[in-house]
Amino acid sequence: MIPQFGQIHQHHQQPEVTDVCAATTKAWQDSSVAARLRPGQSVAVAVGSRGIVGLQSMVKATLAFLAEKGCKPFIVSAMGSHGGATAKGQRELLAEYGISESALGVPVKSDMDSAVIGTNSWGEPVYWDKNALAADVVLTISRIKPHTDFRGTFESGVLKMLVIGLGKREGASQHHRWGFKGLRDMMPETARVILDKTPFQAGLAILENARERTARLEVIDRADLFKREPEMLEEARTLMGRLPFDQLDLLIVGELGKNYSGAGIDPNVVGRLLIETQPEDPKPCITRMCCLDISPESHGNGTGVGIADLTTDRLLAAIDPVPFRMNNLTACFLWRSKLPLGFPNDQSCIEQGIITSWQPRLEELRIAIIPNTLELETLWVSPKLWEESANKSFLKRHGALSALPFDDHGNLLQEHLFPTSVRGRRVAHS
Repeated sequence: MIPQFGQIHQHHQQPEVTDVCAATTKAWQDSSVAARLRPGQSVAVAVGSRGIVGLQSMVKATLAFLAEKGCKPFIVSAMGSHGGATAKGQRELLAEYGISESALGVPVKSDMDSAVIGTNSWGEPVYWDKNALAADVVLTISRIKPHTDFRGTFESGVLKMLVIGLGKREGASQHHRWGFKGLRDMMPETARVILDKTPFQAGLAILENARERTARLEVIDRADLFKREPEMLEEARTLMGRLPFDQLDLLIVGELGKNYSGAGIDPNVVGRLLIETQPEDPKPCITRMCCLDISPESHGNGTGVGIADLTTDRLLAAIDPVPFRMNNLTACFLWRSKLPLGFPNDQSCIEQGIITSWQPRLEELRIAIIPNTLELETLWVSPKLWEESANKSFLKRHGALSALPFDDHGNLLQEHLFPTSVRGRRVAHS
């Protein structure tokens, strides 16, 4: 029933920063905000909850730059309602990325208190973090990339961190209550109030390549935000990782997780937006999707499980209803939180994925296996795709077709297929 699979690697020539610390320092030194900083100023450095490679190094370099200027920096959490919308939860999330008082030597403030600083053009109050508001200067560190929930001029980036991240639970809930319009259309209007009413000065914008490594760093000044961020977003679209096939009968995702995507499973990768009233992306077109596990880094937040069609009883049992409900009810995107059918082990889940894939000719099955939707450099593919891979210059085949490795319980040994993935490293170090 389950065919043999072969390993392929994607190879793309893309920019990559070799020394993140040095590049961060240079970006701040070359920025216009450098000349505006004054000794003794308190500077809030806003950091979010996304798994950015090299984040701790970027934060450390930023803090060192500020210290050289004689400023008094501190960290403020900027992640909306993540971490269960609690100060403790947000502090713990930051610590997982190496952003802690012990690691950085500066205060980390994760209080959830916000203040109303004005009203946007929609007649809605604008909320902002009280700790950030009390600082002399606010700087942000965030990644610019296509968002998982909507398409717009501004998606994930500096502006969203200002509005949603530093808006705390109230700001996040307020915009999500309007659905995708609250993010696409109202978010920029809220940002205009924030630029006028707060000490925000500039943001370190991070672009990542298809390997999820830093491609470029640039500081965007507050005066240039509305012009420069959309330009960098379009650049980010050209760099992002993608599946190398436009059509699949079955996609097998090893793990979902908030550490891989804010949506658990990245819609930009799998082509399933699953947003109420909104059309789906035409490519890639995937008939059936299995997701086998939830990453421990998600702390039971199974957001995005509904993007898959089939899953395991193990994954469903690992979902913690508290952060799962909090995240999805705050986001107001409920289709993605519907629970798929569960099966007792990976083998039965994959078999049902094949049976229901609408491709009864086994030799024609187009199946790909990925560890998650963040790490897309290595894939395992069925014989049909293995043949096609030989004709794609950016794909390289390794070894030969072989049977998938299952343990005695019928569960896929993902760490054998993807030893350098997050899961593979986690298992190796356990």
